[in-house]
Amino acid sequence: MTAPLLQASDLTARFGGVLAVNQVSFEVQPGEVFTLIGPNGAGKTTVFNLISRIYTPTAGRIEYLGPQGPLTLTDLPAHRVAGVGIARTFQNIELFEHATVLHNLLIGCHTHRGSAPWQDLFFGSTVRQAELRSREQAEKVIEFLDLQHYRDTLVAGLPYGVRKVVELGRALCTEPRLLLLDEPSSGLNVEETDDMAFWIQDIQQDLGITVLMVEHDMSLVSRVSDRVLAMNQGQVLALGTPSQVQNNPAVIEAYLGTADDVASLRRPAASTGARS
Repeated sequence: MTAPLLQASDLTARFGGVLAVNQVSFEVQPGEVFTLIGPNGAGKTTVFNLISRIYTPTAGRIEYLGPQGPLTLTDLPAHRVAGVGIARTFQNIELFEHATVLHNLLIGCHTHRGSAPWQDLFFGSTVRQAELRSREQAEKVIEFLDLQHYRDTLVAGLPYGVRKVVELGRALCTEPRLLLLDEPSSGLNVEETDDMAFWIQDIQQDLGITVLMVEHDMSLVSRVSDRVLAMNQGQVLALGTPSQVQNNPAVIEAYLGTADDVASLRRPAASTGARS
């Protein structure tokens, strides 16, 4: 069996008296789309923040198969995560609004720049070659995501849906092995969500990038995911294919409540005898 690209073992995160993540374990295989789902407050984004090293786990480990071999991700400082092939988008878009689309993408390309500050200052041949490679990578991403029309447009003037694609593009410019997507359909309309589904499928199939996603839109989850991990109150509820997880009684209860809860919602409220 293929070694997992990412393996989380007994991840636990406690913030004061709040146990946000409680002994969560899972594996992400190379080339798959693996999705975390669950109601608000389930701990999904906390898991993302642990992987991207924004948070340090209280307990547990994250093993990652990097380009130079296996490494323990939880031992890595946050500023080195992008350099080992992990990129991330955010639910709230994080772009440089007063820079163009091209310049935002070039920022992602600079992740792999190996030149020293003094070399950048004098703009020697090594730096010029690196700039050309960055520009080529940015142009490939622009073509891949159909952003040609917006190449020289300031991000501040773009519609929300296009900004989401630009942020996705900046992450792709880092040439990741693992792409973390935090609610990619958040704020998008139906047509834009359909487009996002196509991008995710193309990223997986055409670029060969493994995708780890947090998402609430179950139609998108069912459409693009190979496997789904459902969480609630910081713990794992179910793991399997999208249909297996969606039909799991524990998952249904986490989203809708018990059968008695659902029935109570359907019953008319008791009359108090008062008239309005």
